Amino acid sequence: MNRIMFKSKLHRAVITQADLYYEGSLTIDEDLMEAADLLAYEKVSVVNINNGERFETYVIPGTRGKREIGLNGAAARKGQVGDAVIVISYVSVSDADAKTWQPTAVLLDGNNDIVSVSRTVEAYTQMDQA
Repeated sequence: MNRIMFKSKLHRAVITQADLYYEGSLTIDEDLMEAADLLAYEKVSVVNINNGERFETYVIPGTRGKREIGLNGAAARKGQVGDAVIVISYVSVSDADAKTWQPTAVLLDGNNDIVSVSRTVEAYTQMDQA
């Protein structure tokens, strides 16, 4: 049996652009994608901290170093520039491996710069309080 587990997240990413007419979905700076182990076109869940919206979409690589987080197409209706979001990816893990699974969480500041990268369950309790 396999379980769907939380693989990684960008915590408190700030939306830097929203373009209703852009073809695509969620643009993420390539540096941030690498830190959170996200690949181009990978499915993610997005949780908007400001308005409670939740949606699923896929990742599009943004310009490295630009720290952009962009809502594109229909996703642009789910938030606005300046909103804080959590971008979450998942992975299928065997039942045996799930018991010791350690996800990666990347905490960002208000400029989408990386504050910390955590790979232990204990770190998430502290991160969720930030």
